[in-house]
Amino acid sequence: MDMGIRVSKKRVARLMREMNICGVSRRKSTQTTVKAQKADKAPDLVKRDFKVATVNKLWVADITYVPTWSGFLYLSVVVDAFSRRVVGWAMATHLKSELVLSALNMALYQRRPQDVIHHSDQGAQYTSIAFGKRCREAGVRPSMGSAGDCYDNALCESFFATLECELINRRCFRTHKEARLAIFSYIEGWYNPHRRHSSIAYHAPIAYEKLHLSQA
Repeated sequence: MDMGIRVSKKRVARLMREMNICGVSRRKSTQTTVKAQKADKAPDLVKRDFKVATVNKLWVADITYVPTWSGFLYLSVVVDAFSRRVVGWAMATHLKSELVLSALNMALYQRRPQDVIHHSDQGAQYTSIAFGKRCREAGVRPSMGSAGDCYDNALCESFFATLECELINRRCFRTHKEARLAIFSYIEGWYNPHRRHSSIAYHAPIAYEKLHLSQA
């Protein structure tokens, strides 16, 4: 039995080489979340329950990094928990609070929410004075999971895992500009309008929102 499995694996490996196919492996991680030592964190309003009845009730947000030959490019996203749609995103070569503010502002401009929960980790960007002020101005309710626990923001982590598997781990970006264009095309040209999800009845995010709103 073991010999059969080994032979089978060898055949698969040979076929993959002949067809110029290679597997995707997980990249090494780097730290994007640095907890502010003295900042006040928002309460956890989500408690790992990401189920909501409609759009603009719960947004989840996080930051990831994209390696390029010119150094890291950082991506901040805001995802609507109802439809899995990326409603706000921003990219920069730094991890300052301006990065997450830009993603939040894009989401606010596109969605015009009322009393939406914005759930994130306890990174210094999200506990900054500037970010808290913007949330108060826009009527956004900040929520934060516990420190160092990816399950408290699992929905956003799931988006990043998909992005890495389908784009980042399959490409080598020479410049930040090249990475920016690829990520823009992935989010707005593929993920939001076409990427189907089992969690939303195998619809794409935009189609799922349209279907829900048409039945409301």
